[in-house]
Amino acid sequence: MLAGYNGLSWTFVIVLVVVVIYHFITTETVLGRYIYAVGGNPEAAELSGINVKKITYIVFGSMGMLAALSGILFTSRLQSATTTAGTLFEMDAIAAAYVGGVSAAGGVGQVTGSVIGALVMMSLTSGMNLMGIDISSQYIVKGVVLAGAVIFDVATRNRGK
Repeated sequence: MLAGYNGLSWTFVIVLVVVVIYHFITTETVLGRYIYAVGGNPEAAELSGINVKKITYIVFGSMGMLAALSGILFTSRLQSATTTAGTLFEMDAIAAAYVGGVSAAGGVGQVTGSVIGALVMMSLTSGMNLMGIDISSQYIVKGVVLAGAVIFDVATRNRGK
């Protein structure tokens, strides 16, 4: 049912709604500023009066809900459920975040940047599938892209100091 209805992908609509909601939360609300503050420097956030433990619980609860939603959407797309579905998707998610401008140091990045990074990684995967590249070579290419994004992040972070 969620995979498509009269040419409209409900999965796309749901993802778009989630992106808009999280973009609003992170850019326009106090909660979003607290999340960035805790991500950037938890000790400084604690000293400035932010309840770091509460923000951490909110973020982890939110990520659990999003993981469940992504599992539901992926299962609806496949129209089946297997124990190996989604294997190594975490590498794609991390690479998408890095390519989209999120920093491992925390406090930097946007939801829309992560979505753009996900589109880049998805395009890379689709292109390699269309070219007939085997899966092991695809993992190598994705690993190189991830390593390049991490090196770029570390280099630009050190340059700013």
